[in-house]
Amino acid sequence: MQSRKPSISVFFPCYNDEKVIVTLVEKAINNLKKVASDWEVIVIDDASSDNSREVLTQAAKKYRELKLIFHPKNRGYGGALKSGFKTAKYDLVFYTDGDGQYDVNELPLLVSLMTRDVNFINGIKMERQDAQHRIFFGNLHKFFNRWLFWLPVYDVDCDFRLIRKSLLDKIKLNSNSGSICIELVKKAQRAGAKFREVSVHHYERKYGQSQFFRLDKIASTYLDIAKLWLDLNVFGK
Repeated sequence: MQSRKPSISVFFPCYNDEKVIVTLVEKAINNLKKVASDWEVIVIDDASSDNSREVLTQAAKKYRELKLIFHPKNRGYGGALKSGFKTAKYDLVFYTDGDGQYDVNELPLLVSLMTRDVNFINGIKMERQDAQHRIFFGNLHKFFNRWLFWLPVYDVDCDFRLIRKSLLDKIKLNSNSGSICIELVKKAQRAGAKFREVSVHHYERKYGQSQFFRLDKIASTYLDIAKLWLDLNVFGK
């Protein structure tokens, strides 16, 4: 007897991703038709300054399952993820970045690995396709935070995740910067998450520029990481 397909919410944070975001939406829809009983696709535009909102508005006229959230002001990566988690309504919640560096066609792999004994699937980048300095500092960042927070996953910065909504409902996220990835994994662990990890492809960014590798963003993120460590380990939040 074939098991019932799950219901899935997919969302993408978007910031100046006009050239790729609709392609990601279409890939998500094509895959969800195969693996989900009920589904939705959500895009959270975090106050883009390009034509992202225009192309998304046109796409929403074509795809009734597409939901759009437009932030009037930029809330940061964490703010975009929090909007996505809050809006998602189905049993499984998948998200990845809106810049196209991960392959949405690998979503069915994660769905197949979401067995009854698992409620959080975290990707591991097979080979990071970025500039050498970003790979070096990315690996250092990953190693540092994995041991600072005793994280249960290898690649906390791999934003290719499938999570049960019942688990997400148990945790409250506060971070607005990239530190939300650490907060999400650590608070999920404390809420009793059962993790599974899987290798996924990572591709070179074809359009736009990363918003993280700027001095102000890096400083803000590490201030948030320090605050997060104090909240979790000293104040018990």
